[in-house]
Amino acid sequence: MRESRAQQYTSSQTLERLLNEAIIHADISNSFEEHIEIFDTFYADDIEVSSDVTGEPVRGKSRVRSLLFNFLVPLHVMAEVAGLSVSIRETALPADAAIETHSAWTLDLVGASGRACTLTWRTLRVWNGAQVVHERQYDHQQTGGPLTVDDFASNAVQQVPDVRRPS
Repeated sequence: MRESRAQQYTSSQTLERLLNEAIIHADISNSFEEHIEIFDTFYADDIEVSSDVTGEPVRGKSRVRSLLFNFLVPLHVMAEVAGLSVSIRETALPADAAIETHSAWTLDLVGASGRACTLTWRTLRVWNGAQVVHERQYDHQQTGGPLTVDDFASNAVQQVPDVRRPS
């Protein structure tokens, strides 16, 4: 039996809320693996991700996972070793289509020096059943300059942990 438009809307909104809560509650200073597990759970094998700051869309779970890994590992190391404080917030935005969800994100990065950088963007996700099949990130903005080595704990260089790349 096919889901009605109202059921699809409710289902996608519920799944979006679960996904976003998982992202918000995963602590990057403890581990990057939890974020990879969230991605593996909620995203389809044929996921397509696009952004207003990159060129062509990225297709396929393994390619997107690799990009995610390259973003998460340095963030994890800076949070665990170099004193970077990381917090993320999400605000749900209204959506018209039953299988689409929209949200606004804010990522606050504060170095051990107290200097801060805030990144904001919006996300559009298209759901097929219980998995995201398309994600578009757009309207990227940055407040505050990039953090430099002077913004991190002085003992960070000696304590970089051994990190293995997922398969």
